[in-house]
Amino acid sequence: MKKIRIYELAKELDIESKEIISFLNELGEEVSSHMSSIEGDVAALIRDHFKPQEEDPVLVVEDDVEEIEQPKVEKIIRRNSPKDVEERDVPKKRSKSKKQKGDRRTEGRRKEKQQTKKEITLPETVSVRELADALGVNGAELIKELMKIGVMASLAQSIDFDIAAIVAAEFGVEAKPEMDLAEQVFAEVADDPEKQVTRPPVVTIMGHVDHGKTTLLDSIRKTRVTATEAGGITQHIGAYQIVYNDNRITFLDTPGHEAFTAMRSRGAKVTDIAILVVAANDGVMPQTVEAINHAKAAGVPIIIAINKVDLPAANPDRVKQELTEHGLVVEEWGGDTIAVEVSALQGEGIDELLDMILLVAEMEDLKADPERPARGTVIEAQLDRGRGPVATVLISSGTLRVGDAFVVGNECGKVRALVNDQGQNVQEAGPAMPVEVLGIDGVPEAGDPFVVVQDEQTARQVASLQQEKQRERDLSRSSRVSLDDLFQRIQEGEVKELNLVVKADVHGSAEAVRASLEKLSTDEVKVNIIHQAVGAVSESDVLLAAASNAVIIGFNVRPEPNARRAAERDGVDIRVYRIIYNLLDDVEAAMVGLLDPEYKEQVLGRAEVRQTFKVPGAVVAGCYVQEGKIVRSAQIRLLRDNVIIHEGQISSLRRFKDDVREVAQGYECGIGIERYNDVKEGDVIEAFTMVKVERTL
Repeated sequence: MKKIRIYELAKELDIESKEIISFLNELGEEVSSHMSSIEGDVAALIRDHFKPQEEDPVLVVEDDVEEIEQPKVEKIIRRNSPKDVEERDVPKKRSKSKKQKGDRRTEGRRKEKQQTKKEITLPETVSVRELADALGVNGAELIKELMKIGVMASLAQSIDFDIAAIVAAEFGVEAKPEMDLAEQVFAEVADDPEKQVTRPPVVTIMGHVDHGKTTLLDSIRKTRVTATEAGGITQHIGAYQIVYNDNRITFLDTPGHEAFTAMRSRGAKVTDIAILVVAANDGVMPQTVEAINHAKAAGVPIIIAINKVDLPAANPDRVKQELTEHGLVVEEWGGDTIAVEVSALQGEGIDELLDMILLVAEMEDLKADPERPARGTVIEAQLDRGRGPVATVLISSGTLRVGDAFVVGNECGKVRALVNDQGQNVQEAGPAMPVEVLGIDGVPEAGDPFVVVQDEQTARQVASLQQEKQRERDLSRSSRVSLDDLFQRIQEGEVKELNLVVKADVHGSAEAVRASLEKLSTDEVKVNIIHQAVGAVSESDVLLAAASNAVIIGFNVRPEPNARRAAERDGVDIRVYRIIYNLLDDVEAAMVGLLDPEYKEQVLGRAEVRQTFKVPGAVVAGCYVQEGKIVRSAQIRLLRDNVIIHEGQISSLRRFKDDVREVAQGYECGIGIERYNDVKEGDVIEAFTMVKVERTL
């Protein structure tokens, strides 16, 4: 008989796939997922099992015999069951060992005592008298315990939380730190299982550049969202919802994996399913591998969309082969990774892809409580000229309504208006629904948690606490050691040793760098190597350097993108070298205050491209200088929608037909860019120069 997939059989019987999987597991059949195929006779058995029981009791499994047979047969089975034999032997078991029973009671009491262990909440500092009252012990006994651990304190004196926790443990009490209002508000609260309902899945599309991520998004949007509107629809926010077979699916409009990583690094796991787009003519590329690693690290299921299958050079089998090298084995080859062949440009395979998304969502059993106060995550935020601070929020649980007071990151506010992905004002937003929120006091950061609170006063208090913590973090960040200000801080007596993290390309180089650096130690400054390893500078190295106030030295290696971003965020100094003498000279120069000059960028002016003219072998941009001046000898960068498209040199600068050295603000000119012709109207040309700046210590 013909084989059939589990999800197809589930759809036929109108039941969930996991019910069939659990039934097959009970029968001893090995099935890995809803995409597994089963034989025709097994499928017939499942169909009969999930039919009403009166139809055919012959094919019922042995486990269910007792439920279908006549009451008389049930009595016989009960009479002969081993349970009755056990019941007859019960008196013997009772009289066998009273000691064992007593031991069990004692053990039970001990367990009960452990379970009912007392817990107290303490602030950062607490007086000995208050601690004694909280523990319910005599003050003299508490002082004795403090003396045992070397702390001399009277009843009126205060001790810090760490000491109080040690003493409390001696009295069998667990001490927990007191949470402030902000920590209480942002603390995770579990949903009530009885109130949970199924919510739409949140899908992020990732993959290598030019593999068709944006085209796939547009294809889904065009067929599912704009079908009801003439001329299409404008995306207002970074996430949108579609309706497919009466089911909603939320897509994050962040095709690149950078946004996905940034959210994950802030602890905001907003994605349920990752779609990995791989071009059938290109195969697995470096950014594809990065995207796979990001999705695996986030712990979300991956669906492979093999795009561009309509091209003559398409080879889907090669893509599947390359994916196996990275731990993704498609189901056709015996794995558990779903792969769908699509053509985003032609619209082929889109329905099957959406079916697979709903299938994975069903297996993940995504639920949320819509009745609780809303919680969510900021997808993106901006300062709108007409509406003020606006944040795109993805609701994770609860329902957000107009008029709710909320806290988001370090900001607070009251919902003035909610705008959905189609630009319509709505009164409320449920779980997994993306909305624009108006009414925030300031612009939050992407990835900030969004929590609804009781009233505006509470929101203001929490925001004030968060802003105070942010100020403290900024102050501590600004006090990091860098080679530039090391000498000045040595003179002020602030630094007695220079902590370094050394990363090199091979072990031999790392050892040589370490030995050479340690020889630089003097009476005033000691060079302390806190970590030495081989490989690129990673994010964990930056975290170590931030925690230990260290400078990172890289020899023949470069920092990873995540590490570079983390270093900028935490104010950690990363120096990379290829010649060991330069490395030693820089560290030594930092120690004696003799650093070489550095070069900094100085922006000279900006010009807007008003029109382009084609001349033999080049394209000339007709520009209007908006600010500053454009200098013939300066370097330029071409900006399109504030994104850098190209950096290079000016090949020609003219006013009318005359070559000029510079053009001032308010004048028009023609600019030719050396070896670059892709200039469009509306682009901005920014002129800059590198200026030599003497380092100040």
